[in-house]
Parts: sequence; structure tokens; C-alpha cells
Amino acid sequence: MPQDKESMIDRRVDPTLFDAYTPAQIAKRFETVGVAKATMPIIPLLAPSLLAGAFISFGATFYTLVMTDNGLGLGTGRLLGVVSFCLGLILVVVGGAELFTGNILIVIGWANRRVSTSSLLRNWGLVYIGNLVGALGMVVMIYLSGVAHLGDDAFAVTAVKIAAAKTALPFWVALMRGVLCNILVCLAMWLCFAGRSVVDKLFAIIFPITAFVALGFEHSIANMFFIPLGIAIAHDPAFAQAAAGVAIDTMNFGGLIANLVPVTIGNVLGGGVFVALTYYVIYLHGKD
Repeated sequence: MPQDKESMIDRRVDPTLFDAYTPAQIAKRFETVGVAKATMPIIPLLAPSLLAGAFISFGATFYTLVMTDNGLGLGTGRLLGVVSFCLGLILVVVGGAELFTGNILIVIGWANRRVSTSSLLRNWGLVYIGNLVGALGMVVMIYLSGVAHLGDDAFAVTAVKIAAAKTALPFWVALMRGVLCNILVCLAMWLCFAGRSVVDKLFAIIFPITAFVALGFEHSIANMFFIPLGIAIAHDPAFAQAAAGVAIDTMNFGGLIANLVPVTIGNVLGGGVFVALTYYVIYLHGKD
């Protein structure tokens, strides 16, 4: 049955719904979201923080598997591995979770005096703890699942090598890699806020995250999984052969802390200063 003209006009889709948000709009959206995150009650904040730790760990596990016995070389082979790591942030953004490195962008609301320092630090502290618990929970489950035995323990060898390399990093190297990492992670989050659809968000995530992993930068939450898993495997007699030839002297609790401290500081500086404060100055400072 033909429809009248008015009805057809009402059914038209506003073409602006498909346009990306402008950078100024993104900054304002981040400010609004940051205020909401900073005032969330403990349980609604901790629960998605646990999920984020687990989600990033899924990406890390996938990455470890793809990099195992990967003989395609530094370029193509590394690219395949790092794209697989994107699974973690995709789950966080699309599935809905609270990730410490992404929440560094709450600095935008703090800089505009809409989020107090205590609320900012409260959010970061609770989310960091939640991410840690989620990541360690995944370490236990992956370890008990027998995944490390894949490929006649080849997965275990890769996991040990990854952890050994991370715990052997000098303080300032780990710090700078943490800075560079979260510049890209926060830019990925920034680009996600430009999009309106799931497809927009997927494409926004893939390239920045692929770049940070390919370049060997350091992500504190991912390391909460990578390093404990490598430590557990390296010190298990069942995987003695997997740890053979790998320097595991730094693979212990002290090595974990020695990595997380500079990497976490670097993540805060990278996302907070180079992304959040920069965009605040450009798009929000003096605008209200």
C-alpha cells in the first residue's frame, strides 16, 4: 500500500547519524564519561574491571599462540601475532569493561575541574586492582586448562620467552615503552569515541593496537597476565624443557614488580599527558 509523503519523510534516516564525531565532540564526550566513571559505586566499578583483566588476557593468550612456532619472520609473522592481540581491547570496548589504561583519559575531566583528584585516583586504584585480579584469575585458568602444552609444549616455550624478556627490561626502557604504549592505546580509545557503530570501533582499535604490540611497547594490564603465566610455567618441573636455555633469574615476584612499576607510570604519563592533557588544551581549555 503506498505511503503518504509525510510518512515517508518521517522514515528517512538522518545522514548525520553516519558521520564521525568531531575531535571537539570527542573531547566533550570523554569529559562526560569521565565524570560518570569517577563517581561509580565500588561494585559496579570492580565487576567490569575484573572482566577487562580477563579480556586483555584472552588477547594475550591468542597472541602467544599465534607467535608460537611462527616462522614467517619479523614483518609478516609479527603482524599476524599482534593483530590477534587486538581481541582484548575489542572485548573491552564492545563488550563493556573498565580498563585502567583507557581510564587514564579521565584526566580530561580532571583537567577541566569536573573530576576531583581523589575521585580520579580512586577510579584508577580500584580499576587497577580489578584488572590485576581478573588477569591473575585467567593465569590460573589458562595454566590449569593445559593450553601451555599445545604444540608439544611449544606454547609454553613462547610464554616463558615473553615473560623473561619483559622482566629483564631496564627501568627506563620499560618506562618509555609504557609511555609509548598508552599513547597508542588512548588514541585507539579516542578514535573509538569518534565512531557510531561497532564496525567503526573495530577499525579504530586495530591499527593503533597492532602498532603498539608490533613495536614491543609495554602494557601494564597485559603484563599482569604475560609475566605471571611465564613464571608459573618456568618454575613447573613439568615444563623444565620449555624453560631450558631461557634466562629465568628475573622471573619471580620481584621481576613482576620491577616491570609493572615503570610500565604503569609510563602508561599514566603516556595517556594522561600526551593524549588527555593535549586534547584538553586544544579543545576544552577556556571553552566553557
